[in-house]
Amino acid sequence: MLRPLTSALRLLRPWKPLQTRGCASDGAARGREIQVRALEGPDQALSPAGITEILMNRPRARNALGNVFVRELLEALAQLREDRQVRVLLFRSAVKGVFCAGADLKEREQMSEAEVEVFVQRLRGMMTEIASTAVMGLIETTRGLLPGAGGTQRLPRCLGVALAKELIFTGRRLSGTQAQVLGLVNHAVAQNEEGNAAYHRARALAQEILPQAPIAVRLSKVAIDRGMEVDIASGMAIEGICYAQNIPTQDRLEGMAAFREKRPPKFVGK
Repeated sequence: MLRPLTSALRLLRPWKPLQTRGCASDGAARGREIQVRALEGPDQALSPAGITEILMNRPRARNALGNVFVRELLEALAQLREDRQVRVLLFRSAVKGVFCAGADLKEREQMSEAEVEVFVQRLRGMMTEIASTAVMGLIETTRGLLPGAGGTQRLPRCLGVALAKELIFTGRRLSGTQAQVLGLVNHAVAQNEEGNAAYHRARALAQEILPQAPIAVRLSKVAIDRGMEVDIASGMAIEGICYAQNIPTQDRLEGMAAFREKRPPKFVGK
């Protein structure tokens, strides 16, 4: 119980605004493998404040997870975690035709065993912060490896033990449609001529989430994520802890007032 409680309470720590945000037009950001861009512009209908993109930009390695890539991504996540202005985070590839090629095996080959262990630990921590996924799969066994960034633990929780074993043991790749049928992804969309259909679907989903009460959304995420790690009774206790933290918020009072006055609520994240 201590770990979920600590994680939930962490949401209410003093926050720090993000100091620097790279964007695709910035000269300094252009050379970075991870770029952070707040979607703000003159057309607020298309670029609403509160949605931020993490742009993965390592074209020579097809966004493979190398040391620099992982370090920059962890740094970006650490800053964004403390920025209350960020309500929804999108991961986007700047490399046409690929989202992420997985581990950088060429770089991994040059590491010592100790370096590999440290790197995989960092990678596992990073994957705990995010979840991503159209051809996809855990293909490590086809390379003489096994999933080391959490795949052996997350996939069974998503699909069940038997199907997770089948997919990992065979190293099978799935299309987006197959992944959706299995429940591995929420949506599968037909590709458009520009090759960004999935991005537009993600933007549409982000705009659905954006107007909701941000503290309630964050605490719901904590309750779900931590509750999945424990038995149902402990999970209900975690939910109770999160619910109690939401009670004194201005947003809860605003939601009740808006319901009573039959108007849309205006949540401010306080």
